Amino acid sequence: MHELNQFFKMLSDETRFRIIMLLYYDDLVVCQISAILALSQPKVSKHLTKLRDTELVKNCRKDQFVSYSLNIQDPAMQQIIEDIAQNIDHYPELKKDVEKVKHKDDYLCEEKKQSKN
Repeated sequence: MHELNQFFKMLSDETRFRIIMLLYYDDLVVCQISAILALSQPKVSKHLTKLRDTELVKNCRKDQFVSYSLNIQDPAMQQIIEDIAQNIDHYPELKKDVEKVKHKDDYLCEEKKQSKN
């Protein structure tokens, strides 16, 4: 029951909810999430830390960058996120965010762009 309570607590914050939905679609680094959501990197990092602490998000270090991905193991929680994703047209702000994920490389920070070349 504690995990379910934590899940809904994380979803109750708009920024964390938007981050969860972004990560449902693809793995992202902080600078991409920050640019897509038009939020500062420290603010995004703070939210990612909370999501990681509740194990809803995991991270993987690649060189000097940390990539984040969704880590929802509970089938009921997965179903909630999938249902929202399937009905994304009903949520214009989320839909805009998701459209930006399709062009995630446009939102790379300069250091990451240089390391890809």
